[in-house]
Amino acid sequence: MNQNLSQQPDSRLAAERRAVERLYAAFNQQDPDLLDTAVTPDWNDIPLAPGQGPGPEGLKPIIRSFIAALPDVKITIQDLVQLPGKIAVRGEISGTHRGELFGIAPTGKAVSFRIHEFHELDGERITTTWHMEDWFGLFLQLGRFPAL
Repeated sequence: MNQNLSQQPDSRLAAERRAVERLYAAFNQQDPDLLDTAVTPDWNDIPLAPGQGPGPEGLKPIIRSFIAALPDVKITIQDLVQLPGKIAVRGEISGTHRGELFGIAPTGKAVSFRIHEFHELDGERITTTWHMEDWFGLFLQLGRFPAL
């Protein structure tokens, strides 16, 4: 039997919550390697960003480019709803647009936009994430849209 599944319910919930918090800490602490302790090696991120590879190694370059574009990036969890093996997050990404983002030259504008994510976990780490970000709201704040 998987040792993680035999954990007491409260300790399992705490371990899973820590994994989700580490996922966002990879952005907030500007340390993409935190993904290695937050997600499984075969983590499924749905949908993948354009050019993103699978697993944690596929997201690390995305995090680095996001940090370069918004060097003061912060992800704030506003709501977290949890059951054993499942966590839903409503959050907000904020920062100042100081580097190229999706081909959009820096504007110097402070931005914030919403995220909604649903995570499945194995008792210790995230196995699957479904996410939706308000990119349209971000582009409206920047006053520009990426080139097609």
